[in-house]
Order: sequence, then C-alpha cells, then structure tokens
Amino acid sequence: MNVQDDKERLLNGSIDEIEIITDNNENDIVINDDILKNSQLREQEQHQQIQQQIQQQKKESSLGTIASVIGFYFFISISLVFLNKILLSDFKFEYPLFITWYQQIISFISIYIMTSMSKSVPVLSFLPEFEFKSATASKVLPVTAVLTGMVVFNNLCLEYVEVSFYQVARSLTICFSLILTYIVLKSKTSYRATMACLVVFLGFVLGSAGEVNFSWLGIIFGLLSSFFVALYSIAVKRVLPAVDGNEWRLSIYNTAISIGLIFPLILVSGEASTIFNEPLLYSGAFWFYMTVAGLMGYLISISVFMQIKHTSPLTNTISGTVKACVQTILAVVFWGNPISTQNAIGILLVIGGSFWYSMQRFFEMKK
Repeated sequence: MNVQDDKERLLNGSIDEIEIITDNNENDIVINDDILKNSQLREQEQHQQIQQQIQQQKKESSLGTIASVIGFYFFISISLVFLNKILLSDFKFEYPLFITWYQQIISFISIYIMTSMSKSVPVLSFLPEFEFKSATASKVLPVTAVLTGMVVFNNLCLEYVEVSFYQVARSLTICFSLILTYIVLKSKTSYRATMACLVVFLGFVLGSAGEVNFSWLGIIFGLLSSFFVALYSIAVKRVLPAVDGNEWRLSIYNTAISIGLIFPLILVSGEASTIFNEPLLYSGAFWFYMTVAGLMGYLISISVFMQIKHTSPLTNTISGTVKACVQTILAVVFWGNPISTQNAIGILLVIGGSFWYSMQRFFEMKK
C-alpha cells in the first residue's frame, strides 16, 4: 500500500522549464535547467537509497531468524485472542467496550515508547517519529471510525462465541471485500478468487449450523467485524497520503483517536454505570492480563511486519492459515470447546477457502 511521493510524480512527468519571475525587475529569479537537473539528480539518489534499503531487507535470513519471527507471530496472535477470551469468559468481566478502550490506551503508550526509541534501537528503525497534528487527525478520523468499529466488534464477537468458532464467525471478510471492491472501486474479482469466496461462505454456513454453542449475537457481531475489516482495507488507501504513505504514522493517529471514540460508547452502552461495582477492578491479576493484552494488541502489527521482512507476503499468508488451525486446536484442548462433525467441516472449508483466496490474490498481484 505504498503511495508515490508528489515529487516523484513530477520527475516522471514532462517538465521542460520552470521560471519564477518577481514583480520587481531588479530581482528576477529564474530556475534554469541546471538547477532542475540538480534537483532531479538529488531525487534519483534518494530513490536509489530507498531501493537499496528495500533490497537489504530482502536479503536471505537465517533459518533460525525465520523460525523466530514466525514463532513470535504465532505467539502474539494466538495469545491476544486467548487473553481477551480469558478476560471475557473466565474472569466473567462483561465489559468488552472498557476492555477495548483500556487496551487502546496501552497500545498508544507502547507506540509512544517505541517511536521514541526508534532512532537508538536498530530493530525499530522502521518506526517514524511520534507526531499528532490536528489537521492530519481530521483527515484520518473517518478511517479511525471504521477501525474502531472493527476492534470493538471483534471483542464483542469473542464474548459470545467459542474460540474454536471465532475463525468461522469472522470469516466473511474476504466476501465483504469482494462486494465492496466492486461497489466502491468498480473492480471485478477473478473467477478463481470468487470461487474461493464461495467456499468460505459455504464453510461459514455449515460451521454456523453445526456450532454446538450457537449465538446469534456472536454471529451478528462477527459479521459486523468482518464488514469493518473489509471496509478498512479499502478506506485506508485513501487516507494514507495524509500521513505521507506511512502506515506506522497512521497507527499513531488511529490509536489516539480511537481512544476518544470508544469512551462515549462506554457511557452510552451503560458499562460506565455499573463497572465500578466490579470487584475485579481491585485485582492485580486482572490488570496484568488487561495490560499484557493491550501490549500484544500493538505487537501483533510489529510481528506481521517482521515476518514479511524476513520471509515474504506469501509466507505470511501461509503462516496465517496454519495459525488459524493451531488456534482452533488449542481452543479445543484448553477450553474443551465441543465441535460437531458439521462444525469441523465448516471450519476446514473456511480455513481452506481463505488460504485459496489469499494464494490466488497473491499470484494475481505478481502478474
């Protein structure tokens, strides 16, 4: 999702001569061809430096490094889901909006600390300097609203469904992506990618019908979560120029603004009126789980970046599919989630269809 810089577009265009002439004849200023050529050379040098950095990142990593980053991704991603489920189910803390709000605060603190360390810690050098400008925030706000919906409905879905069914409940993201891509971007999806979406949809139907602990609220929240995930992937492309095409800078604004957006929801939902009666608020173990989950909420982005940097987008896709399988199996082992035969078939179709779709889109983009 890289966006070309305005200067680069100028260099690729046809610029014959630039003249700036003041009203005062004695102070005429002319930008001649030599100055323009020097500017072009500087731009070309910067472009070459960027390309060299990209090539450096693409150098083959050791097997140990690859295993470490994939393992780190698995650990962070699965732990985040499990921790939130523990908070919502095992602790029986029925305040998903407050959980989301607090975790966004922890993520924001993590972002501030990591961006402050980016210059002195080489592994964090990809992070930009911390900034928050009101003009940029106003441009980012609509996309942050979509992101907030995605995060909130994720946790609401997890509150009402088993972890083993969580993948199925939120599986229609690619189906919504196909529809929104056609409606918003007027772009058609290939036949094979469409067929993969149909496989996922069939898995969703079978998995839902076969779910032992079925919940309509869980399904509805899962569908809303899937819709907002698909919408965000499209909307984010339009707002990236406001943050110089830097997704990490966008995350600063998204996290900060979402804190402000979620707080009124806590008040409106009624959570604020009863939450202070919860004895868990005085439990150290509870706040430990809450804080670790918030930290992992930001580290998941770091883990995906590190995985792609040391492997490839294709490996990241395969890794995500395997992670979904492992997460489902662990849910059965640790929580004893019951799975019917129909439910199992639905889960396999969802994971298989999602993998097929991701692979198909990957190879289409390579052409």
